[in-house]
Amino acid sequence: MPHPTAQRVLFEGSFAKPVVARFDGEQSSSDGGVLLLGAVDRRIGLTEALGRELVDSRRSWRVEHGKQELLRQRIFSIALGYADQNDSARIGGDPLLKLVCGRSPNDAAALASQPTLSRFETSRTGRELVAMGRRLESFVIARLRKTHRKAKRITIDLDSTEDPTHGQQPFAFFNGYYDSWCYLPMLGFLSVDDEPTQHLFHARLRPGTVRDARGTPALLCRTVRALRKAFKKAKILVRLDAGFAAPSVFEALDALRVDYLVSLPGNPVLERASAEPMRIVRALAEKFDGTLATWGETAYRSQSWSCERRVIFKTEALVYPGRALKENRRFVATSLGLSPKKAWDLYCQRGDIENRIKELHEGLEIDRTSSSSFLANHFRVLQTAAAYVLFQELRLRLPKMDLARAQVGTLRERLLKIGAVVKESVRRIVVSFPACCPWKQLWHEAAHGLGALVT
Repeated sequence: MPHPTAQRVLFEGSFAKPVVARFDGEQSSSDGGVLLLGAVDRRIGLTEALGRELVDSRRSWRVEHGKQELLRQRIFSIALGYADQNDSARIGGDPLLKLVCGRSPNDAAALASQPTLSRFETSRTGRELVAMGRRLESFVIARLRKTHRKAKRITIDLDSTEDPTHGQQPFAFFNGYYDSWCYLPMLGFLSVDDEPTQHLFHARLRPGTVRDARGTPALLCRTVRALRKAFKKAKILVRLDAGFAAPSVFEALDALRVDYLVSLPGNPVLERASAEPMRIVRALAEKFDGTLATWGETAYRSQSWSCERRVIFKTEALVYPGRALKENRRFVATSLGLSPKKAWDLYCQRGDIENRIKELHEGLEIDRTSSSSFLANHFRVLQTAAAYVLFQELRLRLPKMDLARAQVGTLRERLLKIGAVVKESVRRIVVSFPACCPWKQLWHEAAHGLGALVT
């Protein structure tokens, strides 16, 4: 039986004429748009910066695939939707993937195989990964400084996310809150002024039962120092959910003298403080048969806190047809002097990072942490974060009214997953896309934003 890629498929009787289909376009790619991500990377130097933190202890005369090439292969593969190392057997011969990894499209040798990539990931040390994570943080902050020189406020949003595990991965523990065996990666985002875009700057894999507050004070100190150095006149705001409401986090926020909005879990003291507004809202909701909410504030000091803090609260009566009225109370500790309603609205804006986390899960499969090495899984999380940063930079080059707010899956479908024929001569490389490509004008605009000459 001939090799399946060399077989011809005949559609006879389905169309006006017999149609023969075969996979024999040797110098062609199904991911032609990866040129855009390659241009983004060369322009900002992301993979080069991250690769400098990795140590290559192999014997140089036996190395076929350098560390920089391996890192780029994994990051670009993840960006294109090939999250598994096994996918290298299917895409290792792609001429444009070779090109963005630093090779010639005509190179007869394929890119690294799955065993090579596996050794590359499992040989990483904790020191290297810490350095790589710090480099990613400083890189994103430096990029923001170039694009937002007159920023007035920088907002830090931190959140953890569930990463379910299904094997014998080390440090995968049962988490009662999520009711699953999982990891709990920590993700950090930065936003500037009132812009809706959140920029991923921190990604760290953590055991499944770790507290959200663990490691947060150190991260906040490091990040605030870097932001104050980059944005000398900007105010800094930190927004955290209730999982971070620990004394060590509040002490760090006080010591750093930053503004903050930190959600608090309900307790009898706070519920008593909001009891009267809740009673009034409930009575009015029952009278007018409609959902109603109000906002208020109180001074509160937990036994473990070093001082009293301002706490705003939202009391809401939810009315659903055919169901009993439901009370909803939310509490947020804050250092801001805004009215309770405005402070609450500002805190609620952090909810948009859930969309960014969704992108990382569904668009880039950041939860593909199936290695038997915890450090290798952490390395995969960092590589996925790097792929997402490339998409962030690509979005900045897109027209505001088109795909500037599009998710990763949409960007990949419309700009990257384009068939192309590749021809390399002595003087240049020519990539031919279909003339009927539906998004060619947008592709041209993105390329122009990356410095390409559109003729």
